[in-house]
Amino acid sequence: MLIQFFLKVREAKIPVSVREFLTLLEALKLGVITPSIDEFYQIARITLIKDEQHFDRFDQVFGSYFNGVEQIIALQPGIPLNWLEKKLQRVLGEEEKKALKKIGGPEALMKRLEELMKEQKDWHGGGNKWIGAGGSSPFGHSGYHPEGIRIGGETAGNRTAIKVWEEREFKDYDSDVALGTRNIKIALRRLRRFAPAGSSLELDLDKTICCTAANAGMLDIQMRPERHNQIKVLLLMDVGGSMDDHIQRIAELFSAAKSEFKHLESYYFHNCVYDYLWQNNRRRRDQVTPTSDILNKYGPDYKLIFIGDATMSPYEILSINGSVEYNNTESGATWMNRLMAHFPHFAWLNPEPESIWQYRQSIDIMRGLVKDHMYPVTLNGLESAMRQLSK
Repeated sequence: MLIQFFLKVREAKIPVSVREFLTLLEALKLGVITPSIDEFYQIARITLIKDEQHFDRFDQVFGSYFNGVEQIIALQPGIPLNWLEKKLQRVLGEEEKKALKKIGGPEALMKRLEELMKEQKDWHGGGNKWIGAGGSSPFGHSGYHPEGIRIGGETAGNRTAIKVWEEREFKDYDSDVALGTRNIKIALRRLRRFAPAGSSLELDLDKTICCTAANAGMLDIQMRPERHNQIKVLLLMDVGGSMDDHIQRIAELFSAAKSEFKHLESYYFHNCVYDYLWQNNRRRRDQVTPTSDILNKYGPDYKLIFIGDATMSPYEILSINGSVEYNNTESGATWMNRLMAHFPHFAWLNPEPESIWQYRQSIDIMRGLVKDHMYPVTLNGLESAMRQLSK
């Protein structure tokens, strides 16, 4: 059973070695966990997965392979899948449903399930005792019981199961999937740089060990200032027009950035940066910030990140009066060059699929302006952008 699971993990291109698999088997042999699928999931992930970027791919393999299993019964082989085939459906009346008795909670259910696994030899369906489908047994799926364990298959809609493996949720975390807030946070952490700051609030373990040893074994606790992320980020975001198609994803990216970076400043623009920006879209007409003030206010130590689809008329980038909203006295390209000259670390995140970039003239122009530091809003793209900003 576990050998096949190991092979499925390898098939998913997750780098897992035989040595790590043997470590997992050794942990099970030593009884470091109870026969719980949740605890087995934790120990399997700890022993098999070395990089957090593979966590969600592992979750998908685990959820697919152990679909229908809520508890590993003394680490014995699982329930044969043919026992759970739905070949008939028994319809219970209200009186029959009321006559069914609860077994007595999770422990009693698990004990009874262990007994049935020892007794049952083949498929049963539509009954009230054995593991199966479509009946009134507490064990199986697609039937009814006031208190049971749903194993495999679909729900009958009664919502009376007290254990259901299928309701466990797994979220994608793969290299080229559109990102959610959780995924973005993990990718943004590659840009973080921690340094001690503030009052002494954190235990300095290494220094405590050294001082304790020097003090003849008498505990000598040493503290140090808590470490904080020192990276400074200036975020300029395109809003409105074609960016309306990407509102949810950009909102997730903005939310993740606010949570990951203590020193984050954000402003909005439309299509291309011109001579002013704004921080509140409701007051964008009367509360604007000259772009020249941005250059004076924020130092070159800020990491500059543009977010936009770069989809517009080429004139909006290259021409005076090219803006669709007003007559700009200097081209967008002029302001872009000024920003990049002031902030040496910059990147452009584009939510449009990379496969269509070559067909948009404005994207090609903007890629040239940002010196090919344009990246798609995927995990690989975001991680590449963070590496560029870290140089």
